[in-house]
Amino acid sequence: MSRKCFITGKSVMFGNNVSHANNKTRRRFDVNIHKQRFFVPELGRWVKIKVAASTMRTINKKGILDVLK
Repeated sequence: MSRKCFITGKSVMFGNNVSHANNKTRRRFDVNIHKQRFFVPELGRWVKIKVAASTMRTINKKGILDVLK
């Protein structure tokens, strides 16, 4: 499976390493993905999804069901 957030769709980005001599080489910025279990009280069961760390903060603030909608 790809390194992609299930909810926000965040995925890898590409850019450059820039040296002091201004030489540029390609690099990748990986997204901070975690496989996490969340309990959905409305469904009465656990759901396992791959989410970014920033998305987990949003889930803690708003609740899993509001974020999934």
